[in-house]
Amino acid sequence: MLLTPLAVIEGPVVTVIAAYMARLDYFSLSAVCVMVILADLVGDIGFYALGRWVVKSGGTPPRWLARLGLNPARLQRIVDVFDSRGGRILTFGKLTHSAGAAILVAAGIARMQFSTFMFYNTLATIPKSLVFVTIGWVFGHIAGEVNHWLGYVSLGLLIVIVIGCFCWVKVKR
Repeated sequence: MLLTPLAVIEGPVVTVIAAYMARLDYFSLSAVCVMVILADLVGDIGFYALGRWVVKSGGTPPRWLARLGLNPARLQRIVDVFDSRGGRILTFGKLTHSAGAAILVAAGIARMQFSTFMFYNTLATIPKSLVFVTIGWVFGHIAGEVNHWLGYVSLGLLIVIVIGCFCWVKVKR
């Protein structure tokens, strides 16, 4: 009862700790695996729903998003990209961990079909969650350090993604 809501809020850290607790026989390992996967999916559905809610079905972004540069033309590009490569983008976002939330919201904004969203999201969530379970099982005794490593890796990936996007935009222009 405690694991699932915590895993929805902060999945990777809770997953590592819960897997270590399973190693100590406080939890069932199979129950931990199922719960963290389901919790991750619930959190992702929340981000997707946020994207669907932020941009109404008329396709006009709210004023505050327009100020950030999301105009109807860019919104249409997001929709087009998700129509053609949504599965790959969603999987990439989930596996990089640092870009995940933004891509999940973008999938909702783009009105990606929910069944397609769930298919690709589940496809990426299962191995990602199992990696964190493995990390917790093997390295759970140093869970605090794992959180720091995860933070550094996420920050590094985010920097690489931002630099890559910047270079891509520069080349396109």
